[in-house]
Amino acid sequence: MSRSERVRLAAVVFAVLFTQLLVYPGVDRLVDVLGGEPTVDAGTAFLGVQLLAFVLFSAVWGALSDRAGRRTPFIVLGAAGGAAAYLVLVGIVVAGIGDFRTALVVRFVEGAFTIGAFSLSITMLMDLDGGHGRNMGAAGIAIGAGAALGAPVGGQLYELGTLAPIVASAVLLVGVAAVVATIPDRAPDGGRSLRDAVDCVRRRPTLFVPFAFGFADRFAAGFFGLIGTFYFRDAFDLSPSEIGLLLACFFAPFALLQYPLGTLSDRIGRVVPIVVGSAGFGLAILGVGLAPTAALAAVGMVAVGVLGALVAPATMALVTDIAAPDERGAAMGGFNIFGSLGFLGGIIVGGALATRFDYFAAFLVAGGLEIVIAVLALPVLVRTVSDPTATFGSPE
Repeated sequence: MSRSERVRLAAVVFAVLFTQLLVYPGVDRLVDVLGGEPTVDAGTAFLGVQLLAFVLFSAVWGALSDRAGRRTPFIVLGAAGGAAAYLVLVGIVVAGIGDFRTALVVRFVEGAFTIGAFSLSITMLMDLDGGHGRNMGAAGIAIGAGAALGAPVGGQLYELGTLAPIVASAVLLVGVAAVVATIPDRAPDGGRSLRDAVDCVRRRPTLFVPFAFGFADRFAAGFFGLIGTFYFRDAFDLSPSEIGLLLACFFAPFALLQYPLGTLSDRIGRVVPIVVGSAGFGLAILGVGLAPTAALAAVGMVAVGVLGALVAPATMALVTDIAAPDERGAAMGGFNIFGSLGFLGGIIVGGALATRFDYFAAFLVAGGLEIVIAVLALPVLVRTVSDPTATFGSPE
């Protein structure tokens, strides 16, 4: 296995996540041109319907891939389908057809395709040798970098035109399909039934431990993706480009530290990074909600990013540790289901709390959830990993 495969796969994961975050900084403007009201509720609906598709189709793509013993053709199909859906959204505005409900349907279809490209690209990284923490660190740095750059670049693209992030997303997904076609497919041989592939989670209930942490982490990410956008605008009177930069204070360290911290979890075990990272992550979120100025909020966002980078690759690596090689597609699909539910929950619950109470109530729930899950899951995590300092994989 060449290092270039890891790099190319990480680039694919980056590009898919990057396209998802491009729309966030100016989602109120995008909703407006698609025929909706530029409110928190409409923004929640537009972002949430994509995540609903992620939840419904993530495990399906993974199980199909495990059954076929192939990843590449499914990733190409997912990327191409996502690109086509983005172009349809552009067509809705340009041709003046349909309404916001039509746009939500197309957004759902886009999510159903895009999650296949995203989840299976990570699964291809799981199939590589070199240490699970290292490989999931590569996935993590790609996810973090995509999110870190997606927000500020999306903010700049909105300055060019409201549809610019949508067009850019379509072009990038076409590029994803082209790049994936050049990467060797190292999936284990398939042959098992589709039902058997899906049942891997039932056979390995310990997978619910990393799934729970993945849910909490993505809840926080979804929370910042939507509520952070509106909170920073209302609390500090920031423009979309300035909001993108503030979000990048979280996503940049979250991205840059994932590979080294994922490799660290191969050396010291998964338990300490997961528990310490999750508890600290929650406390840092509360700190952002209490920050009186944009500068202090930026400092808090940096802390959130560092602690998130400690827990995220170790959590994904734990999925790889537990799942059998021919179950990785479905296992990562299950992880992404919980992650998408978390992201969706962060958007919906955060939006509801901010609308009906205030922004700090939303911050309190997002940070508190992370801390509570870390405390409740610790005994189960220790039982799941019999040796908390066990090392995994081998350095390349």
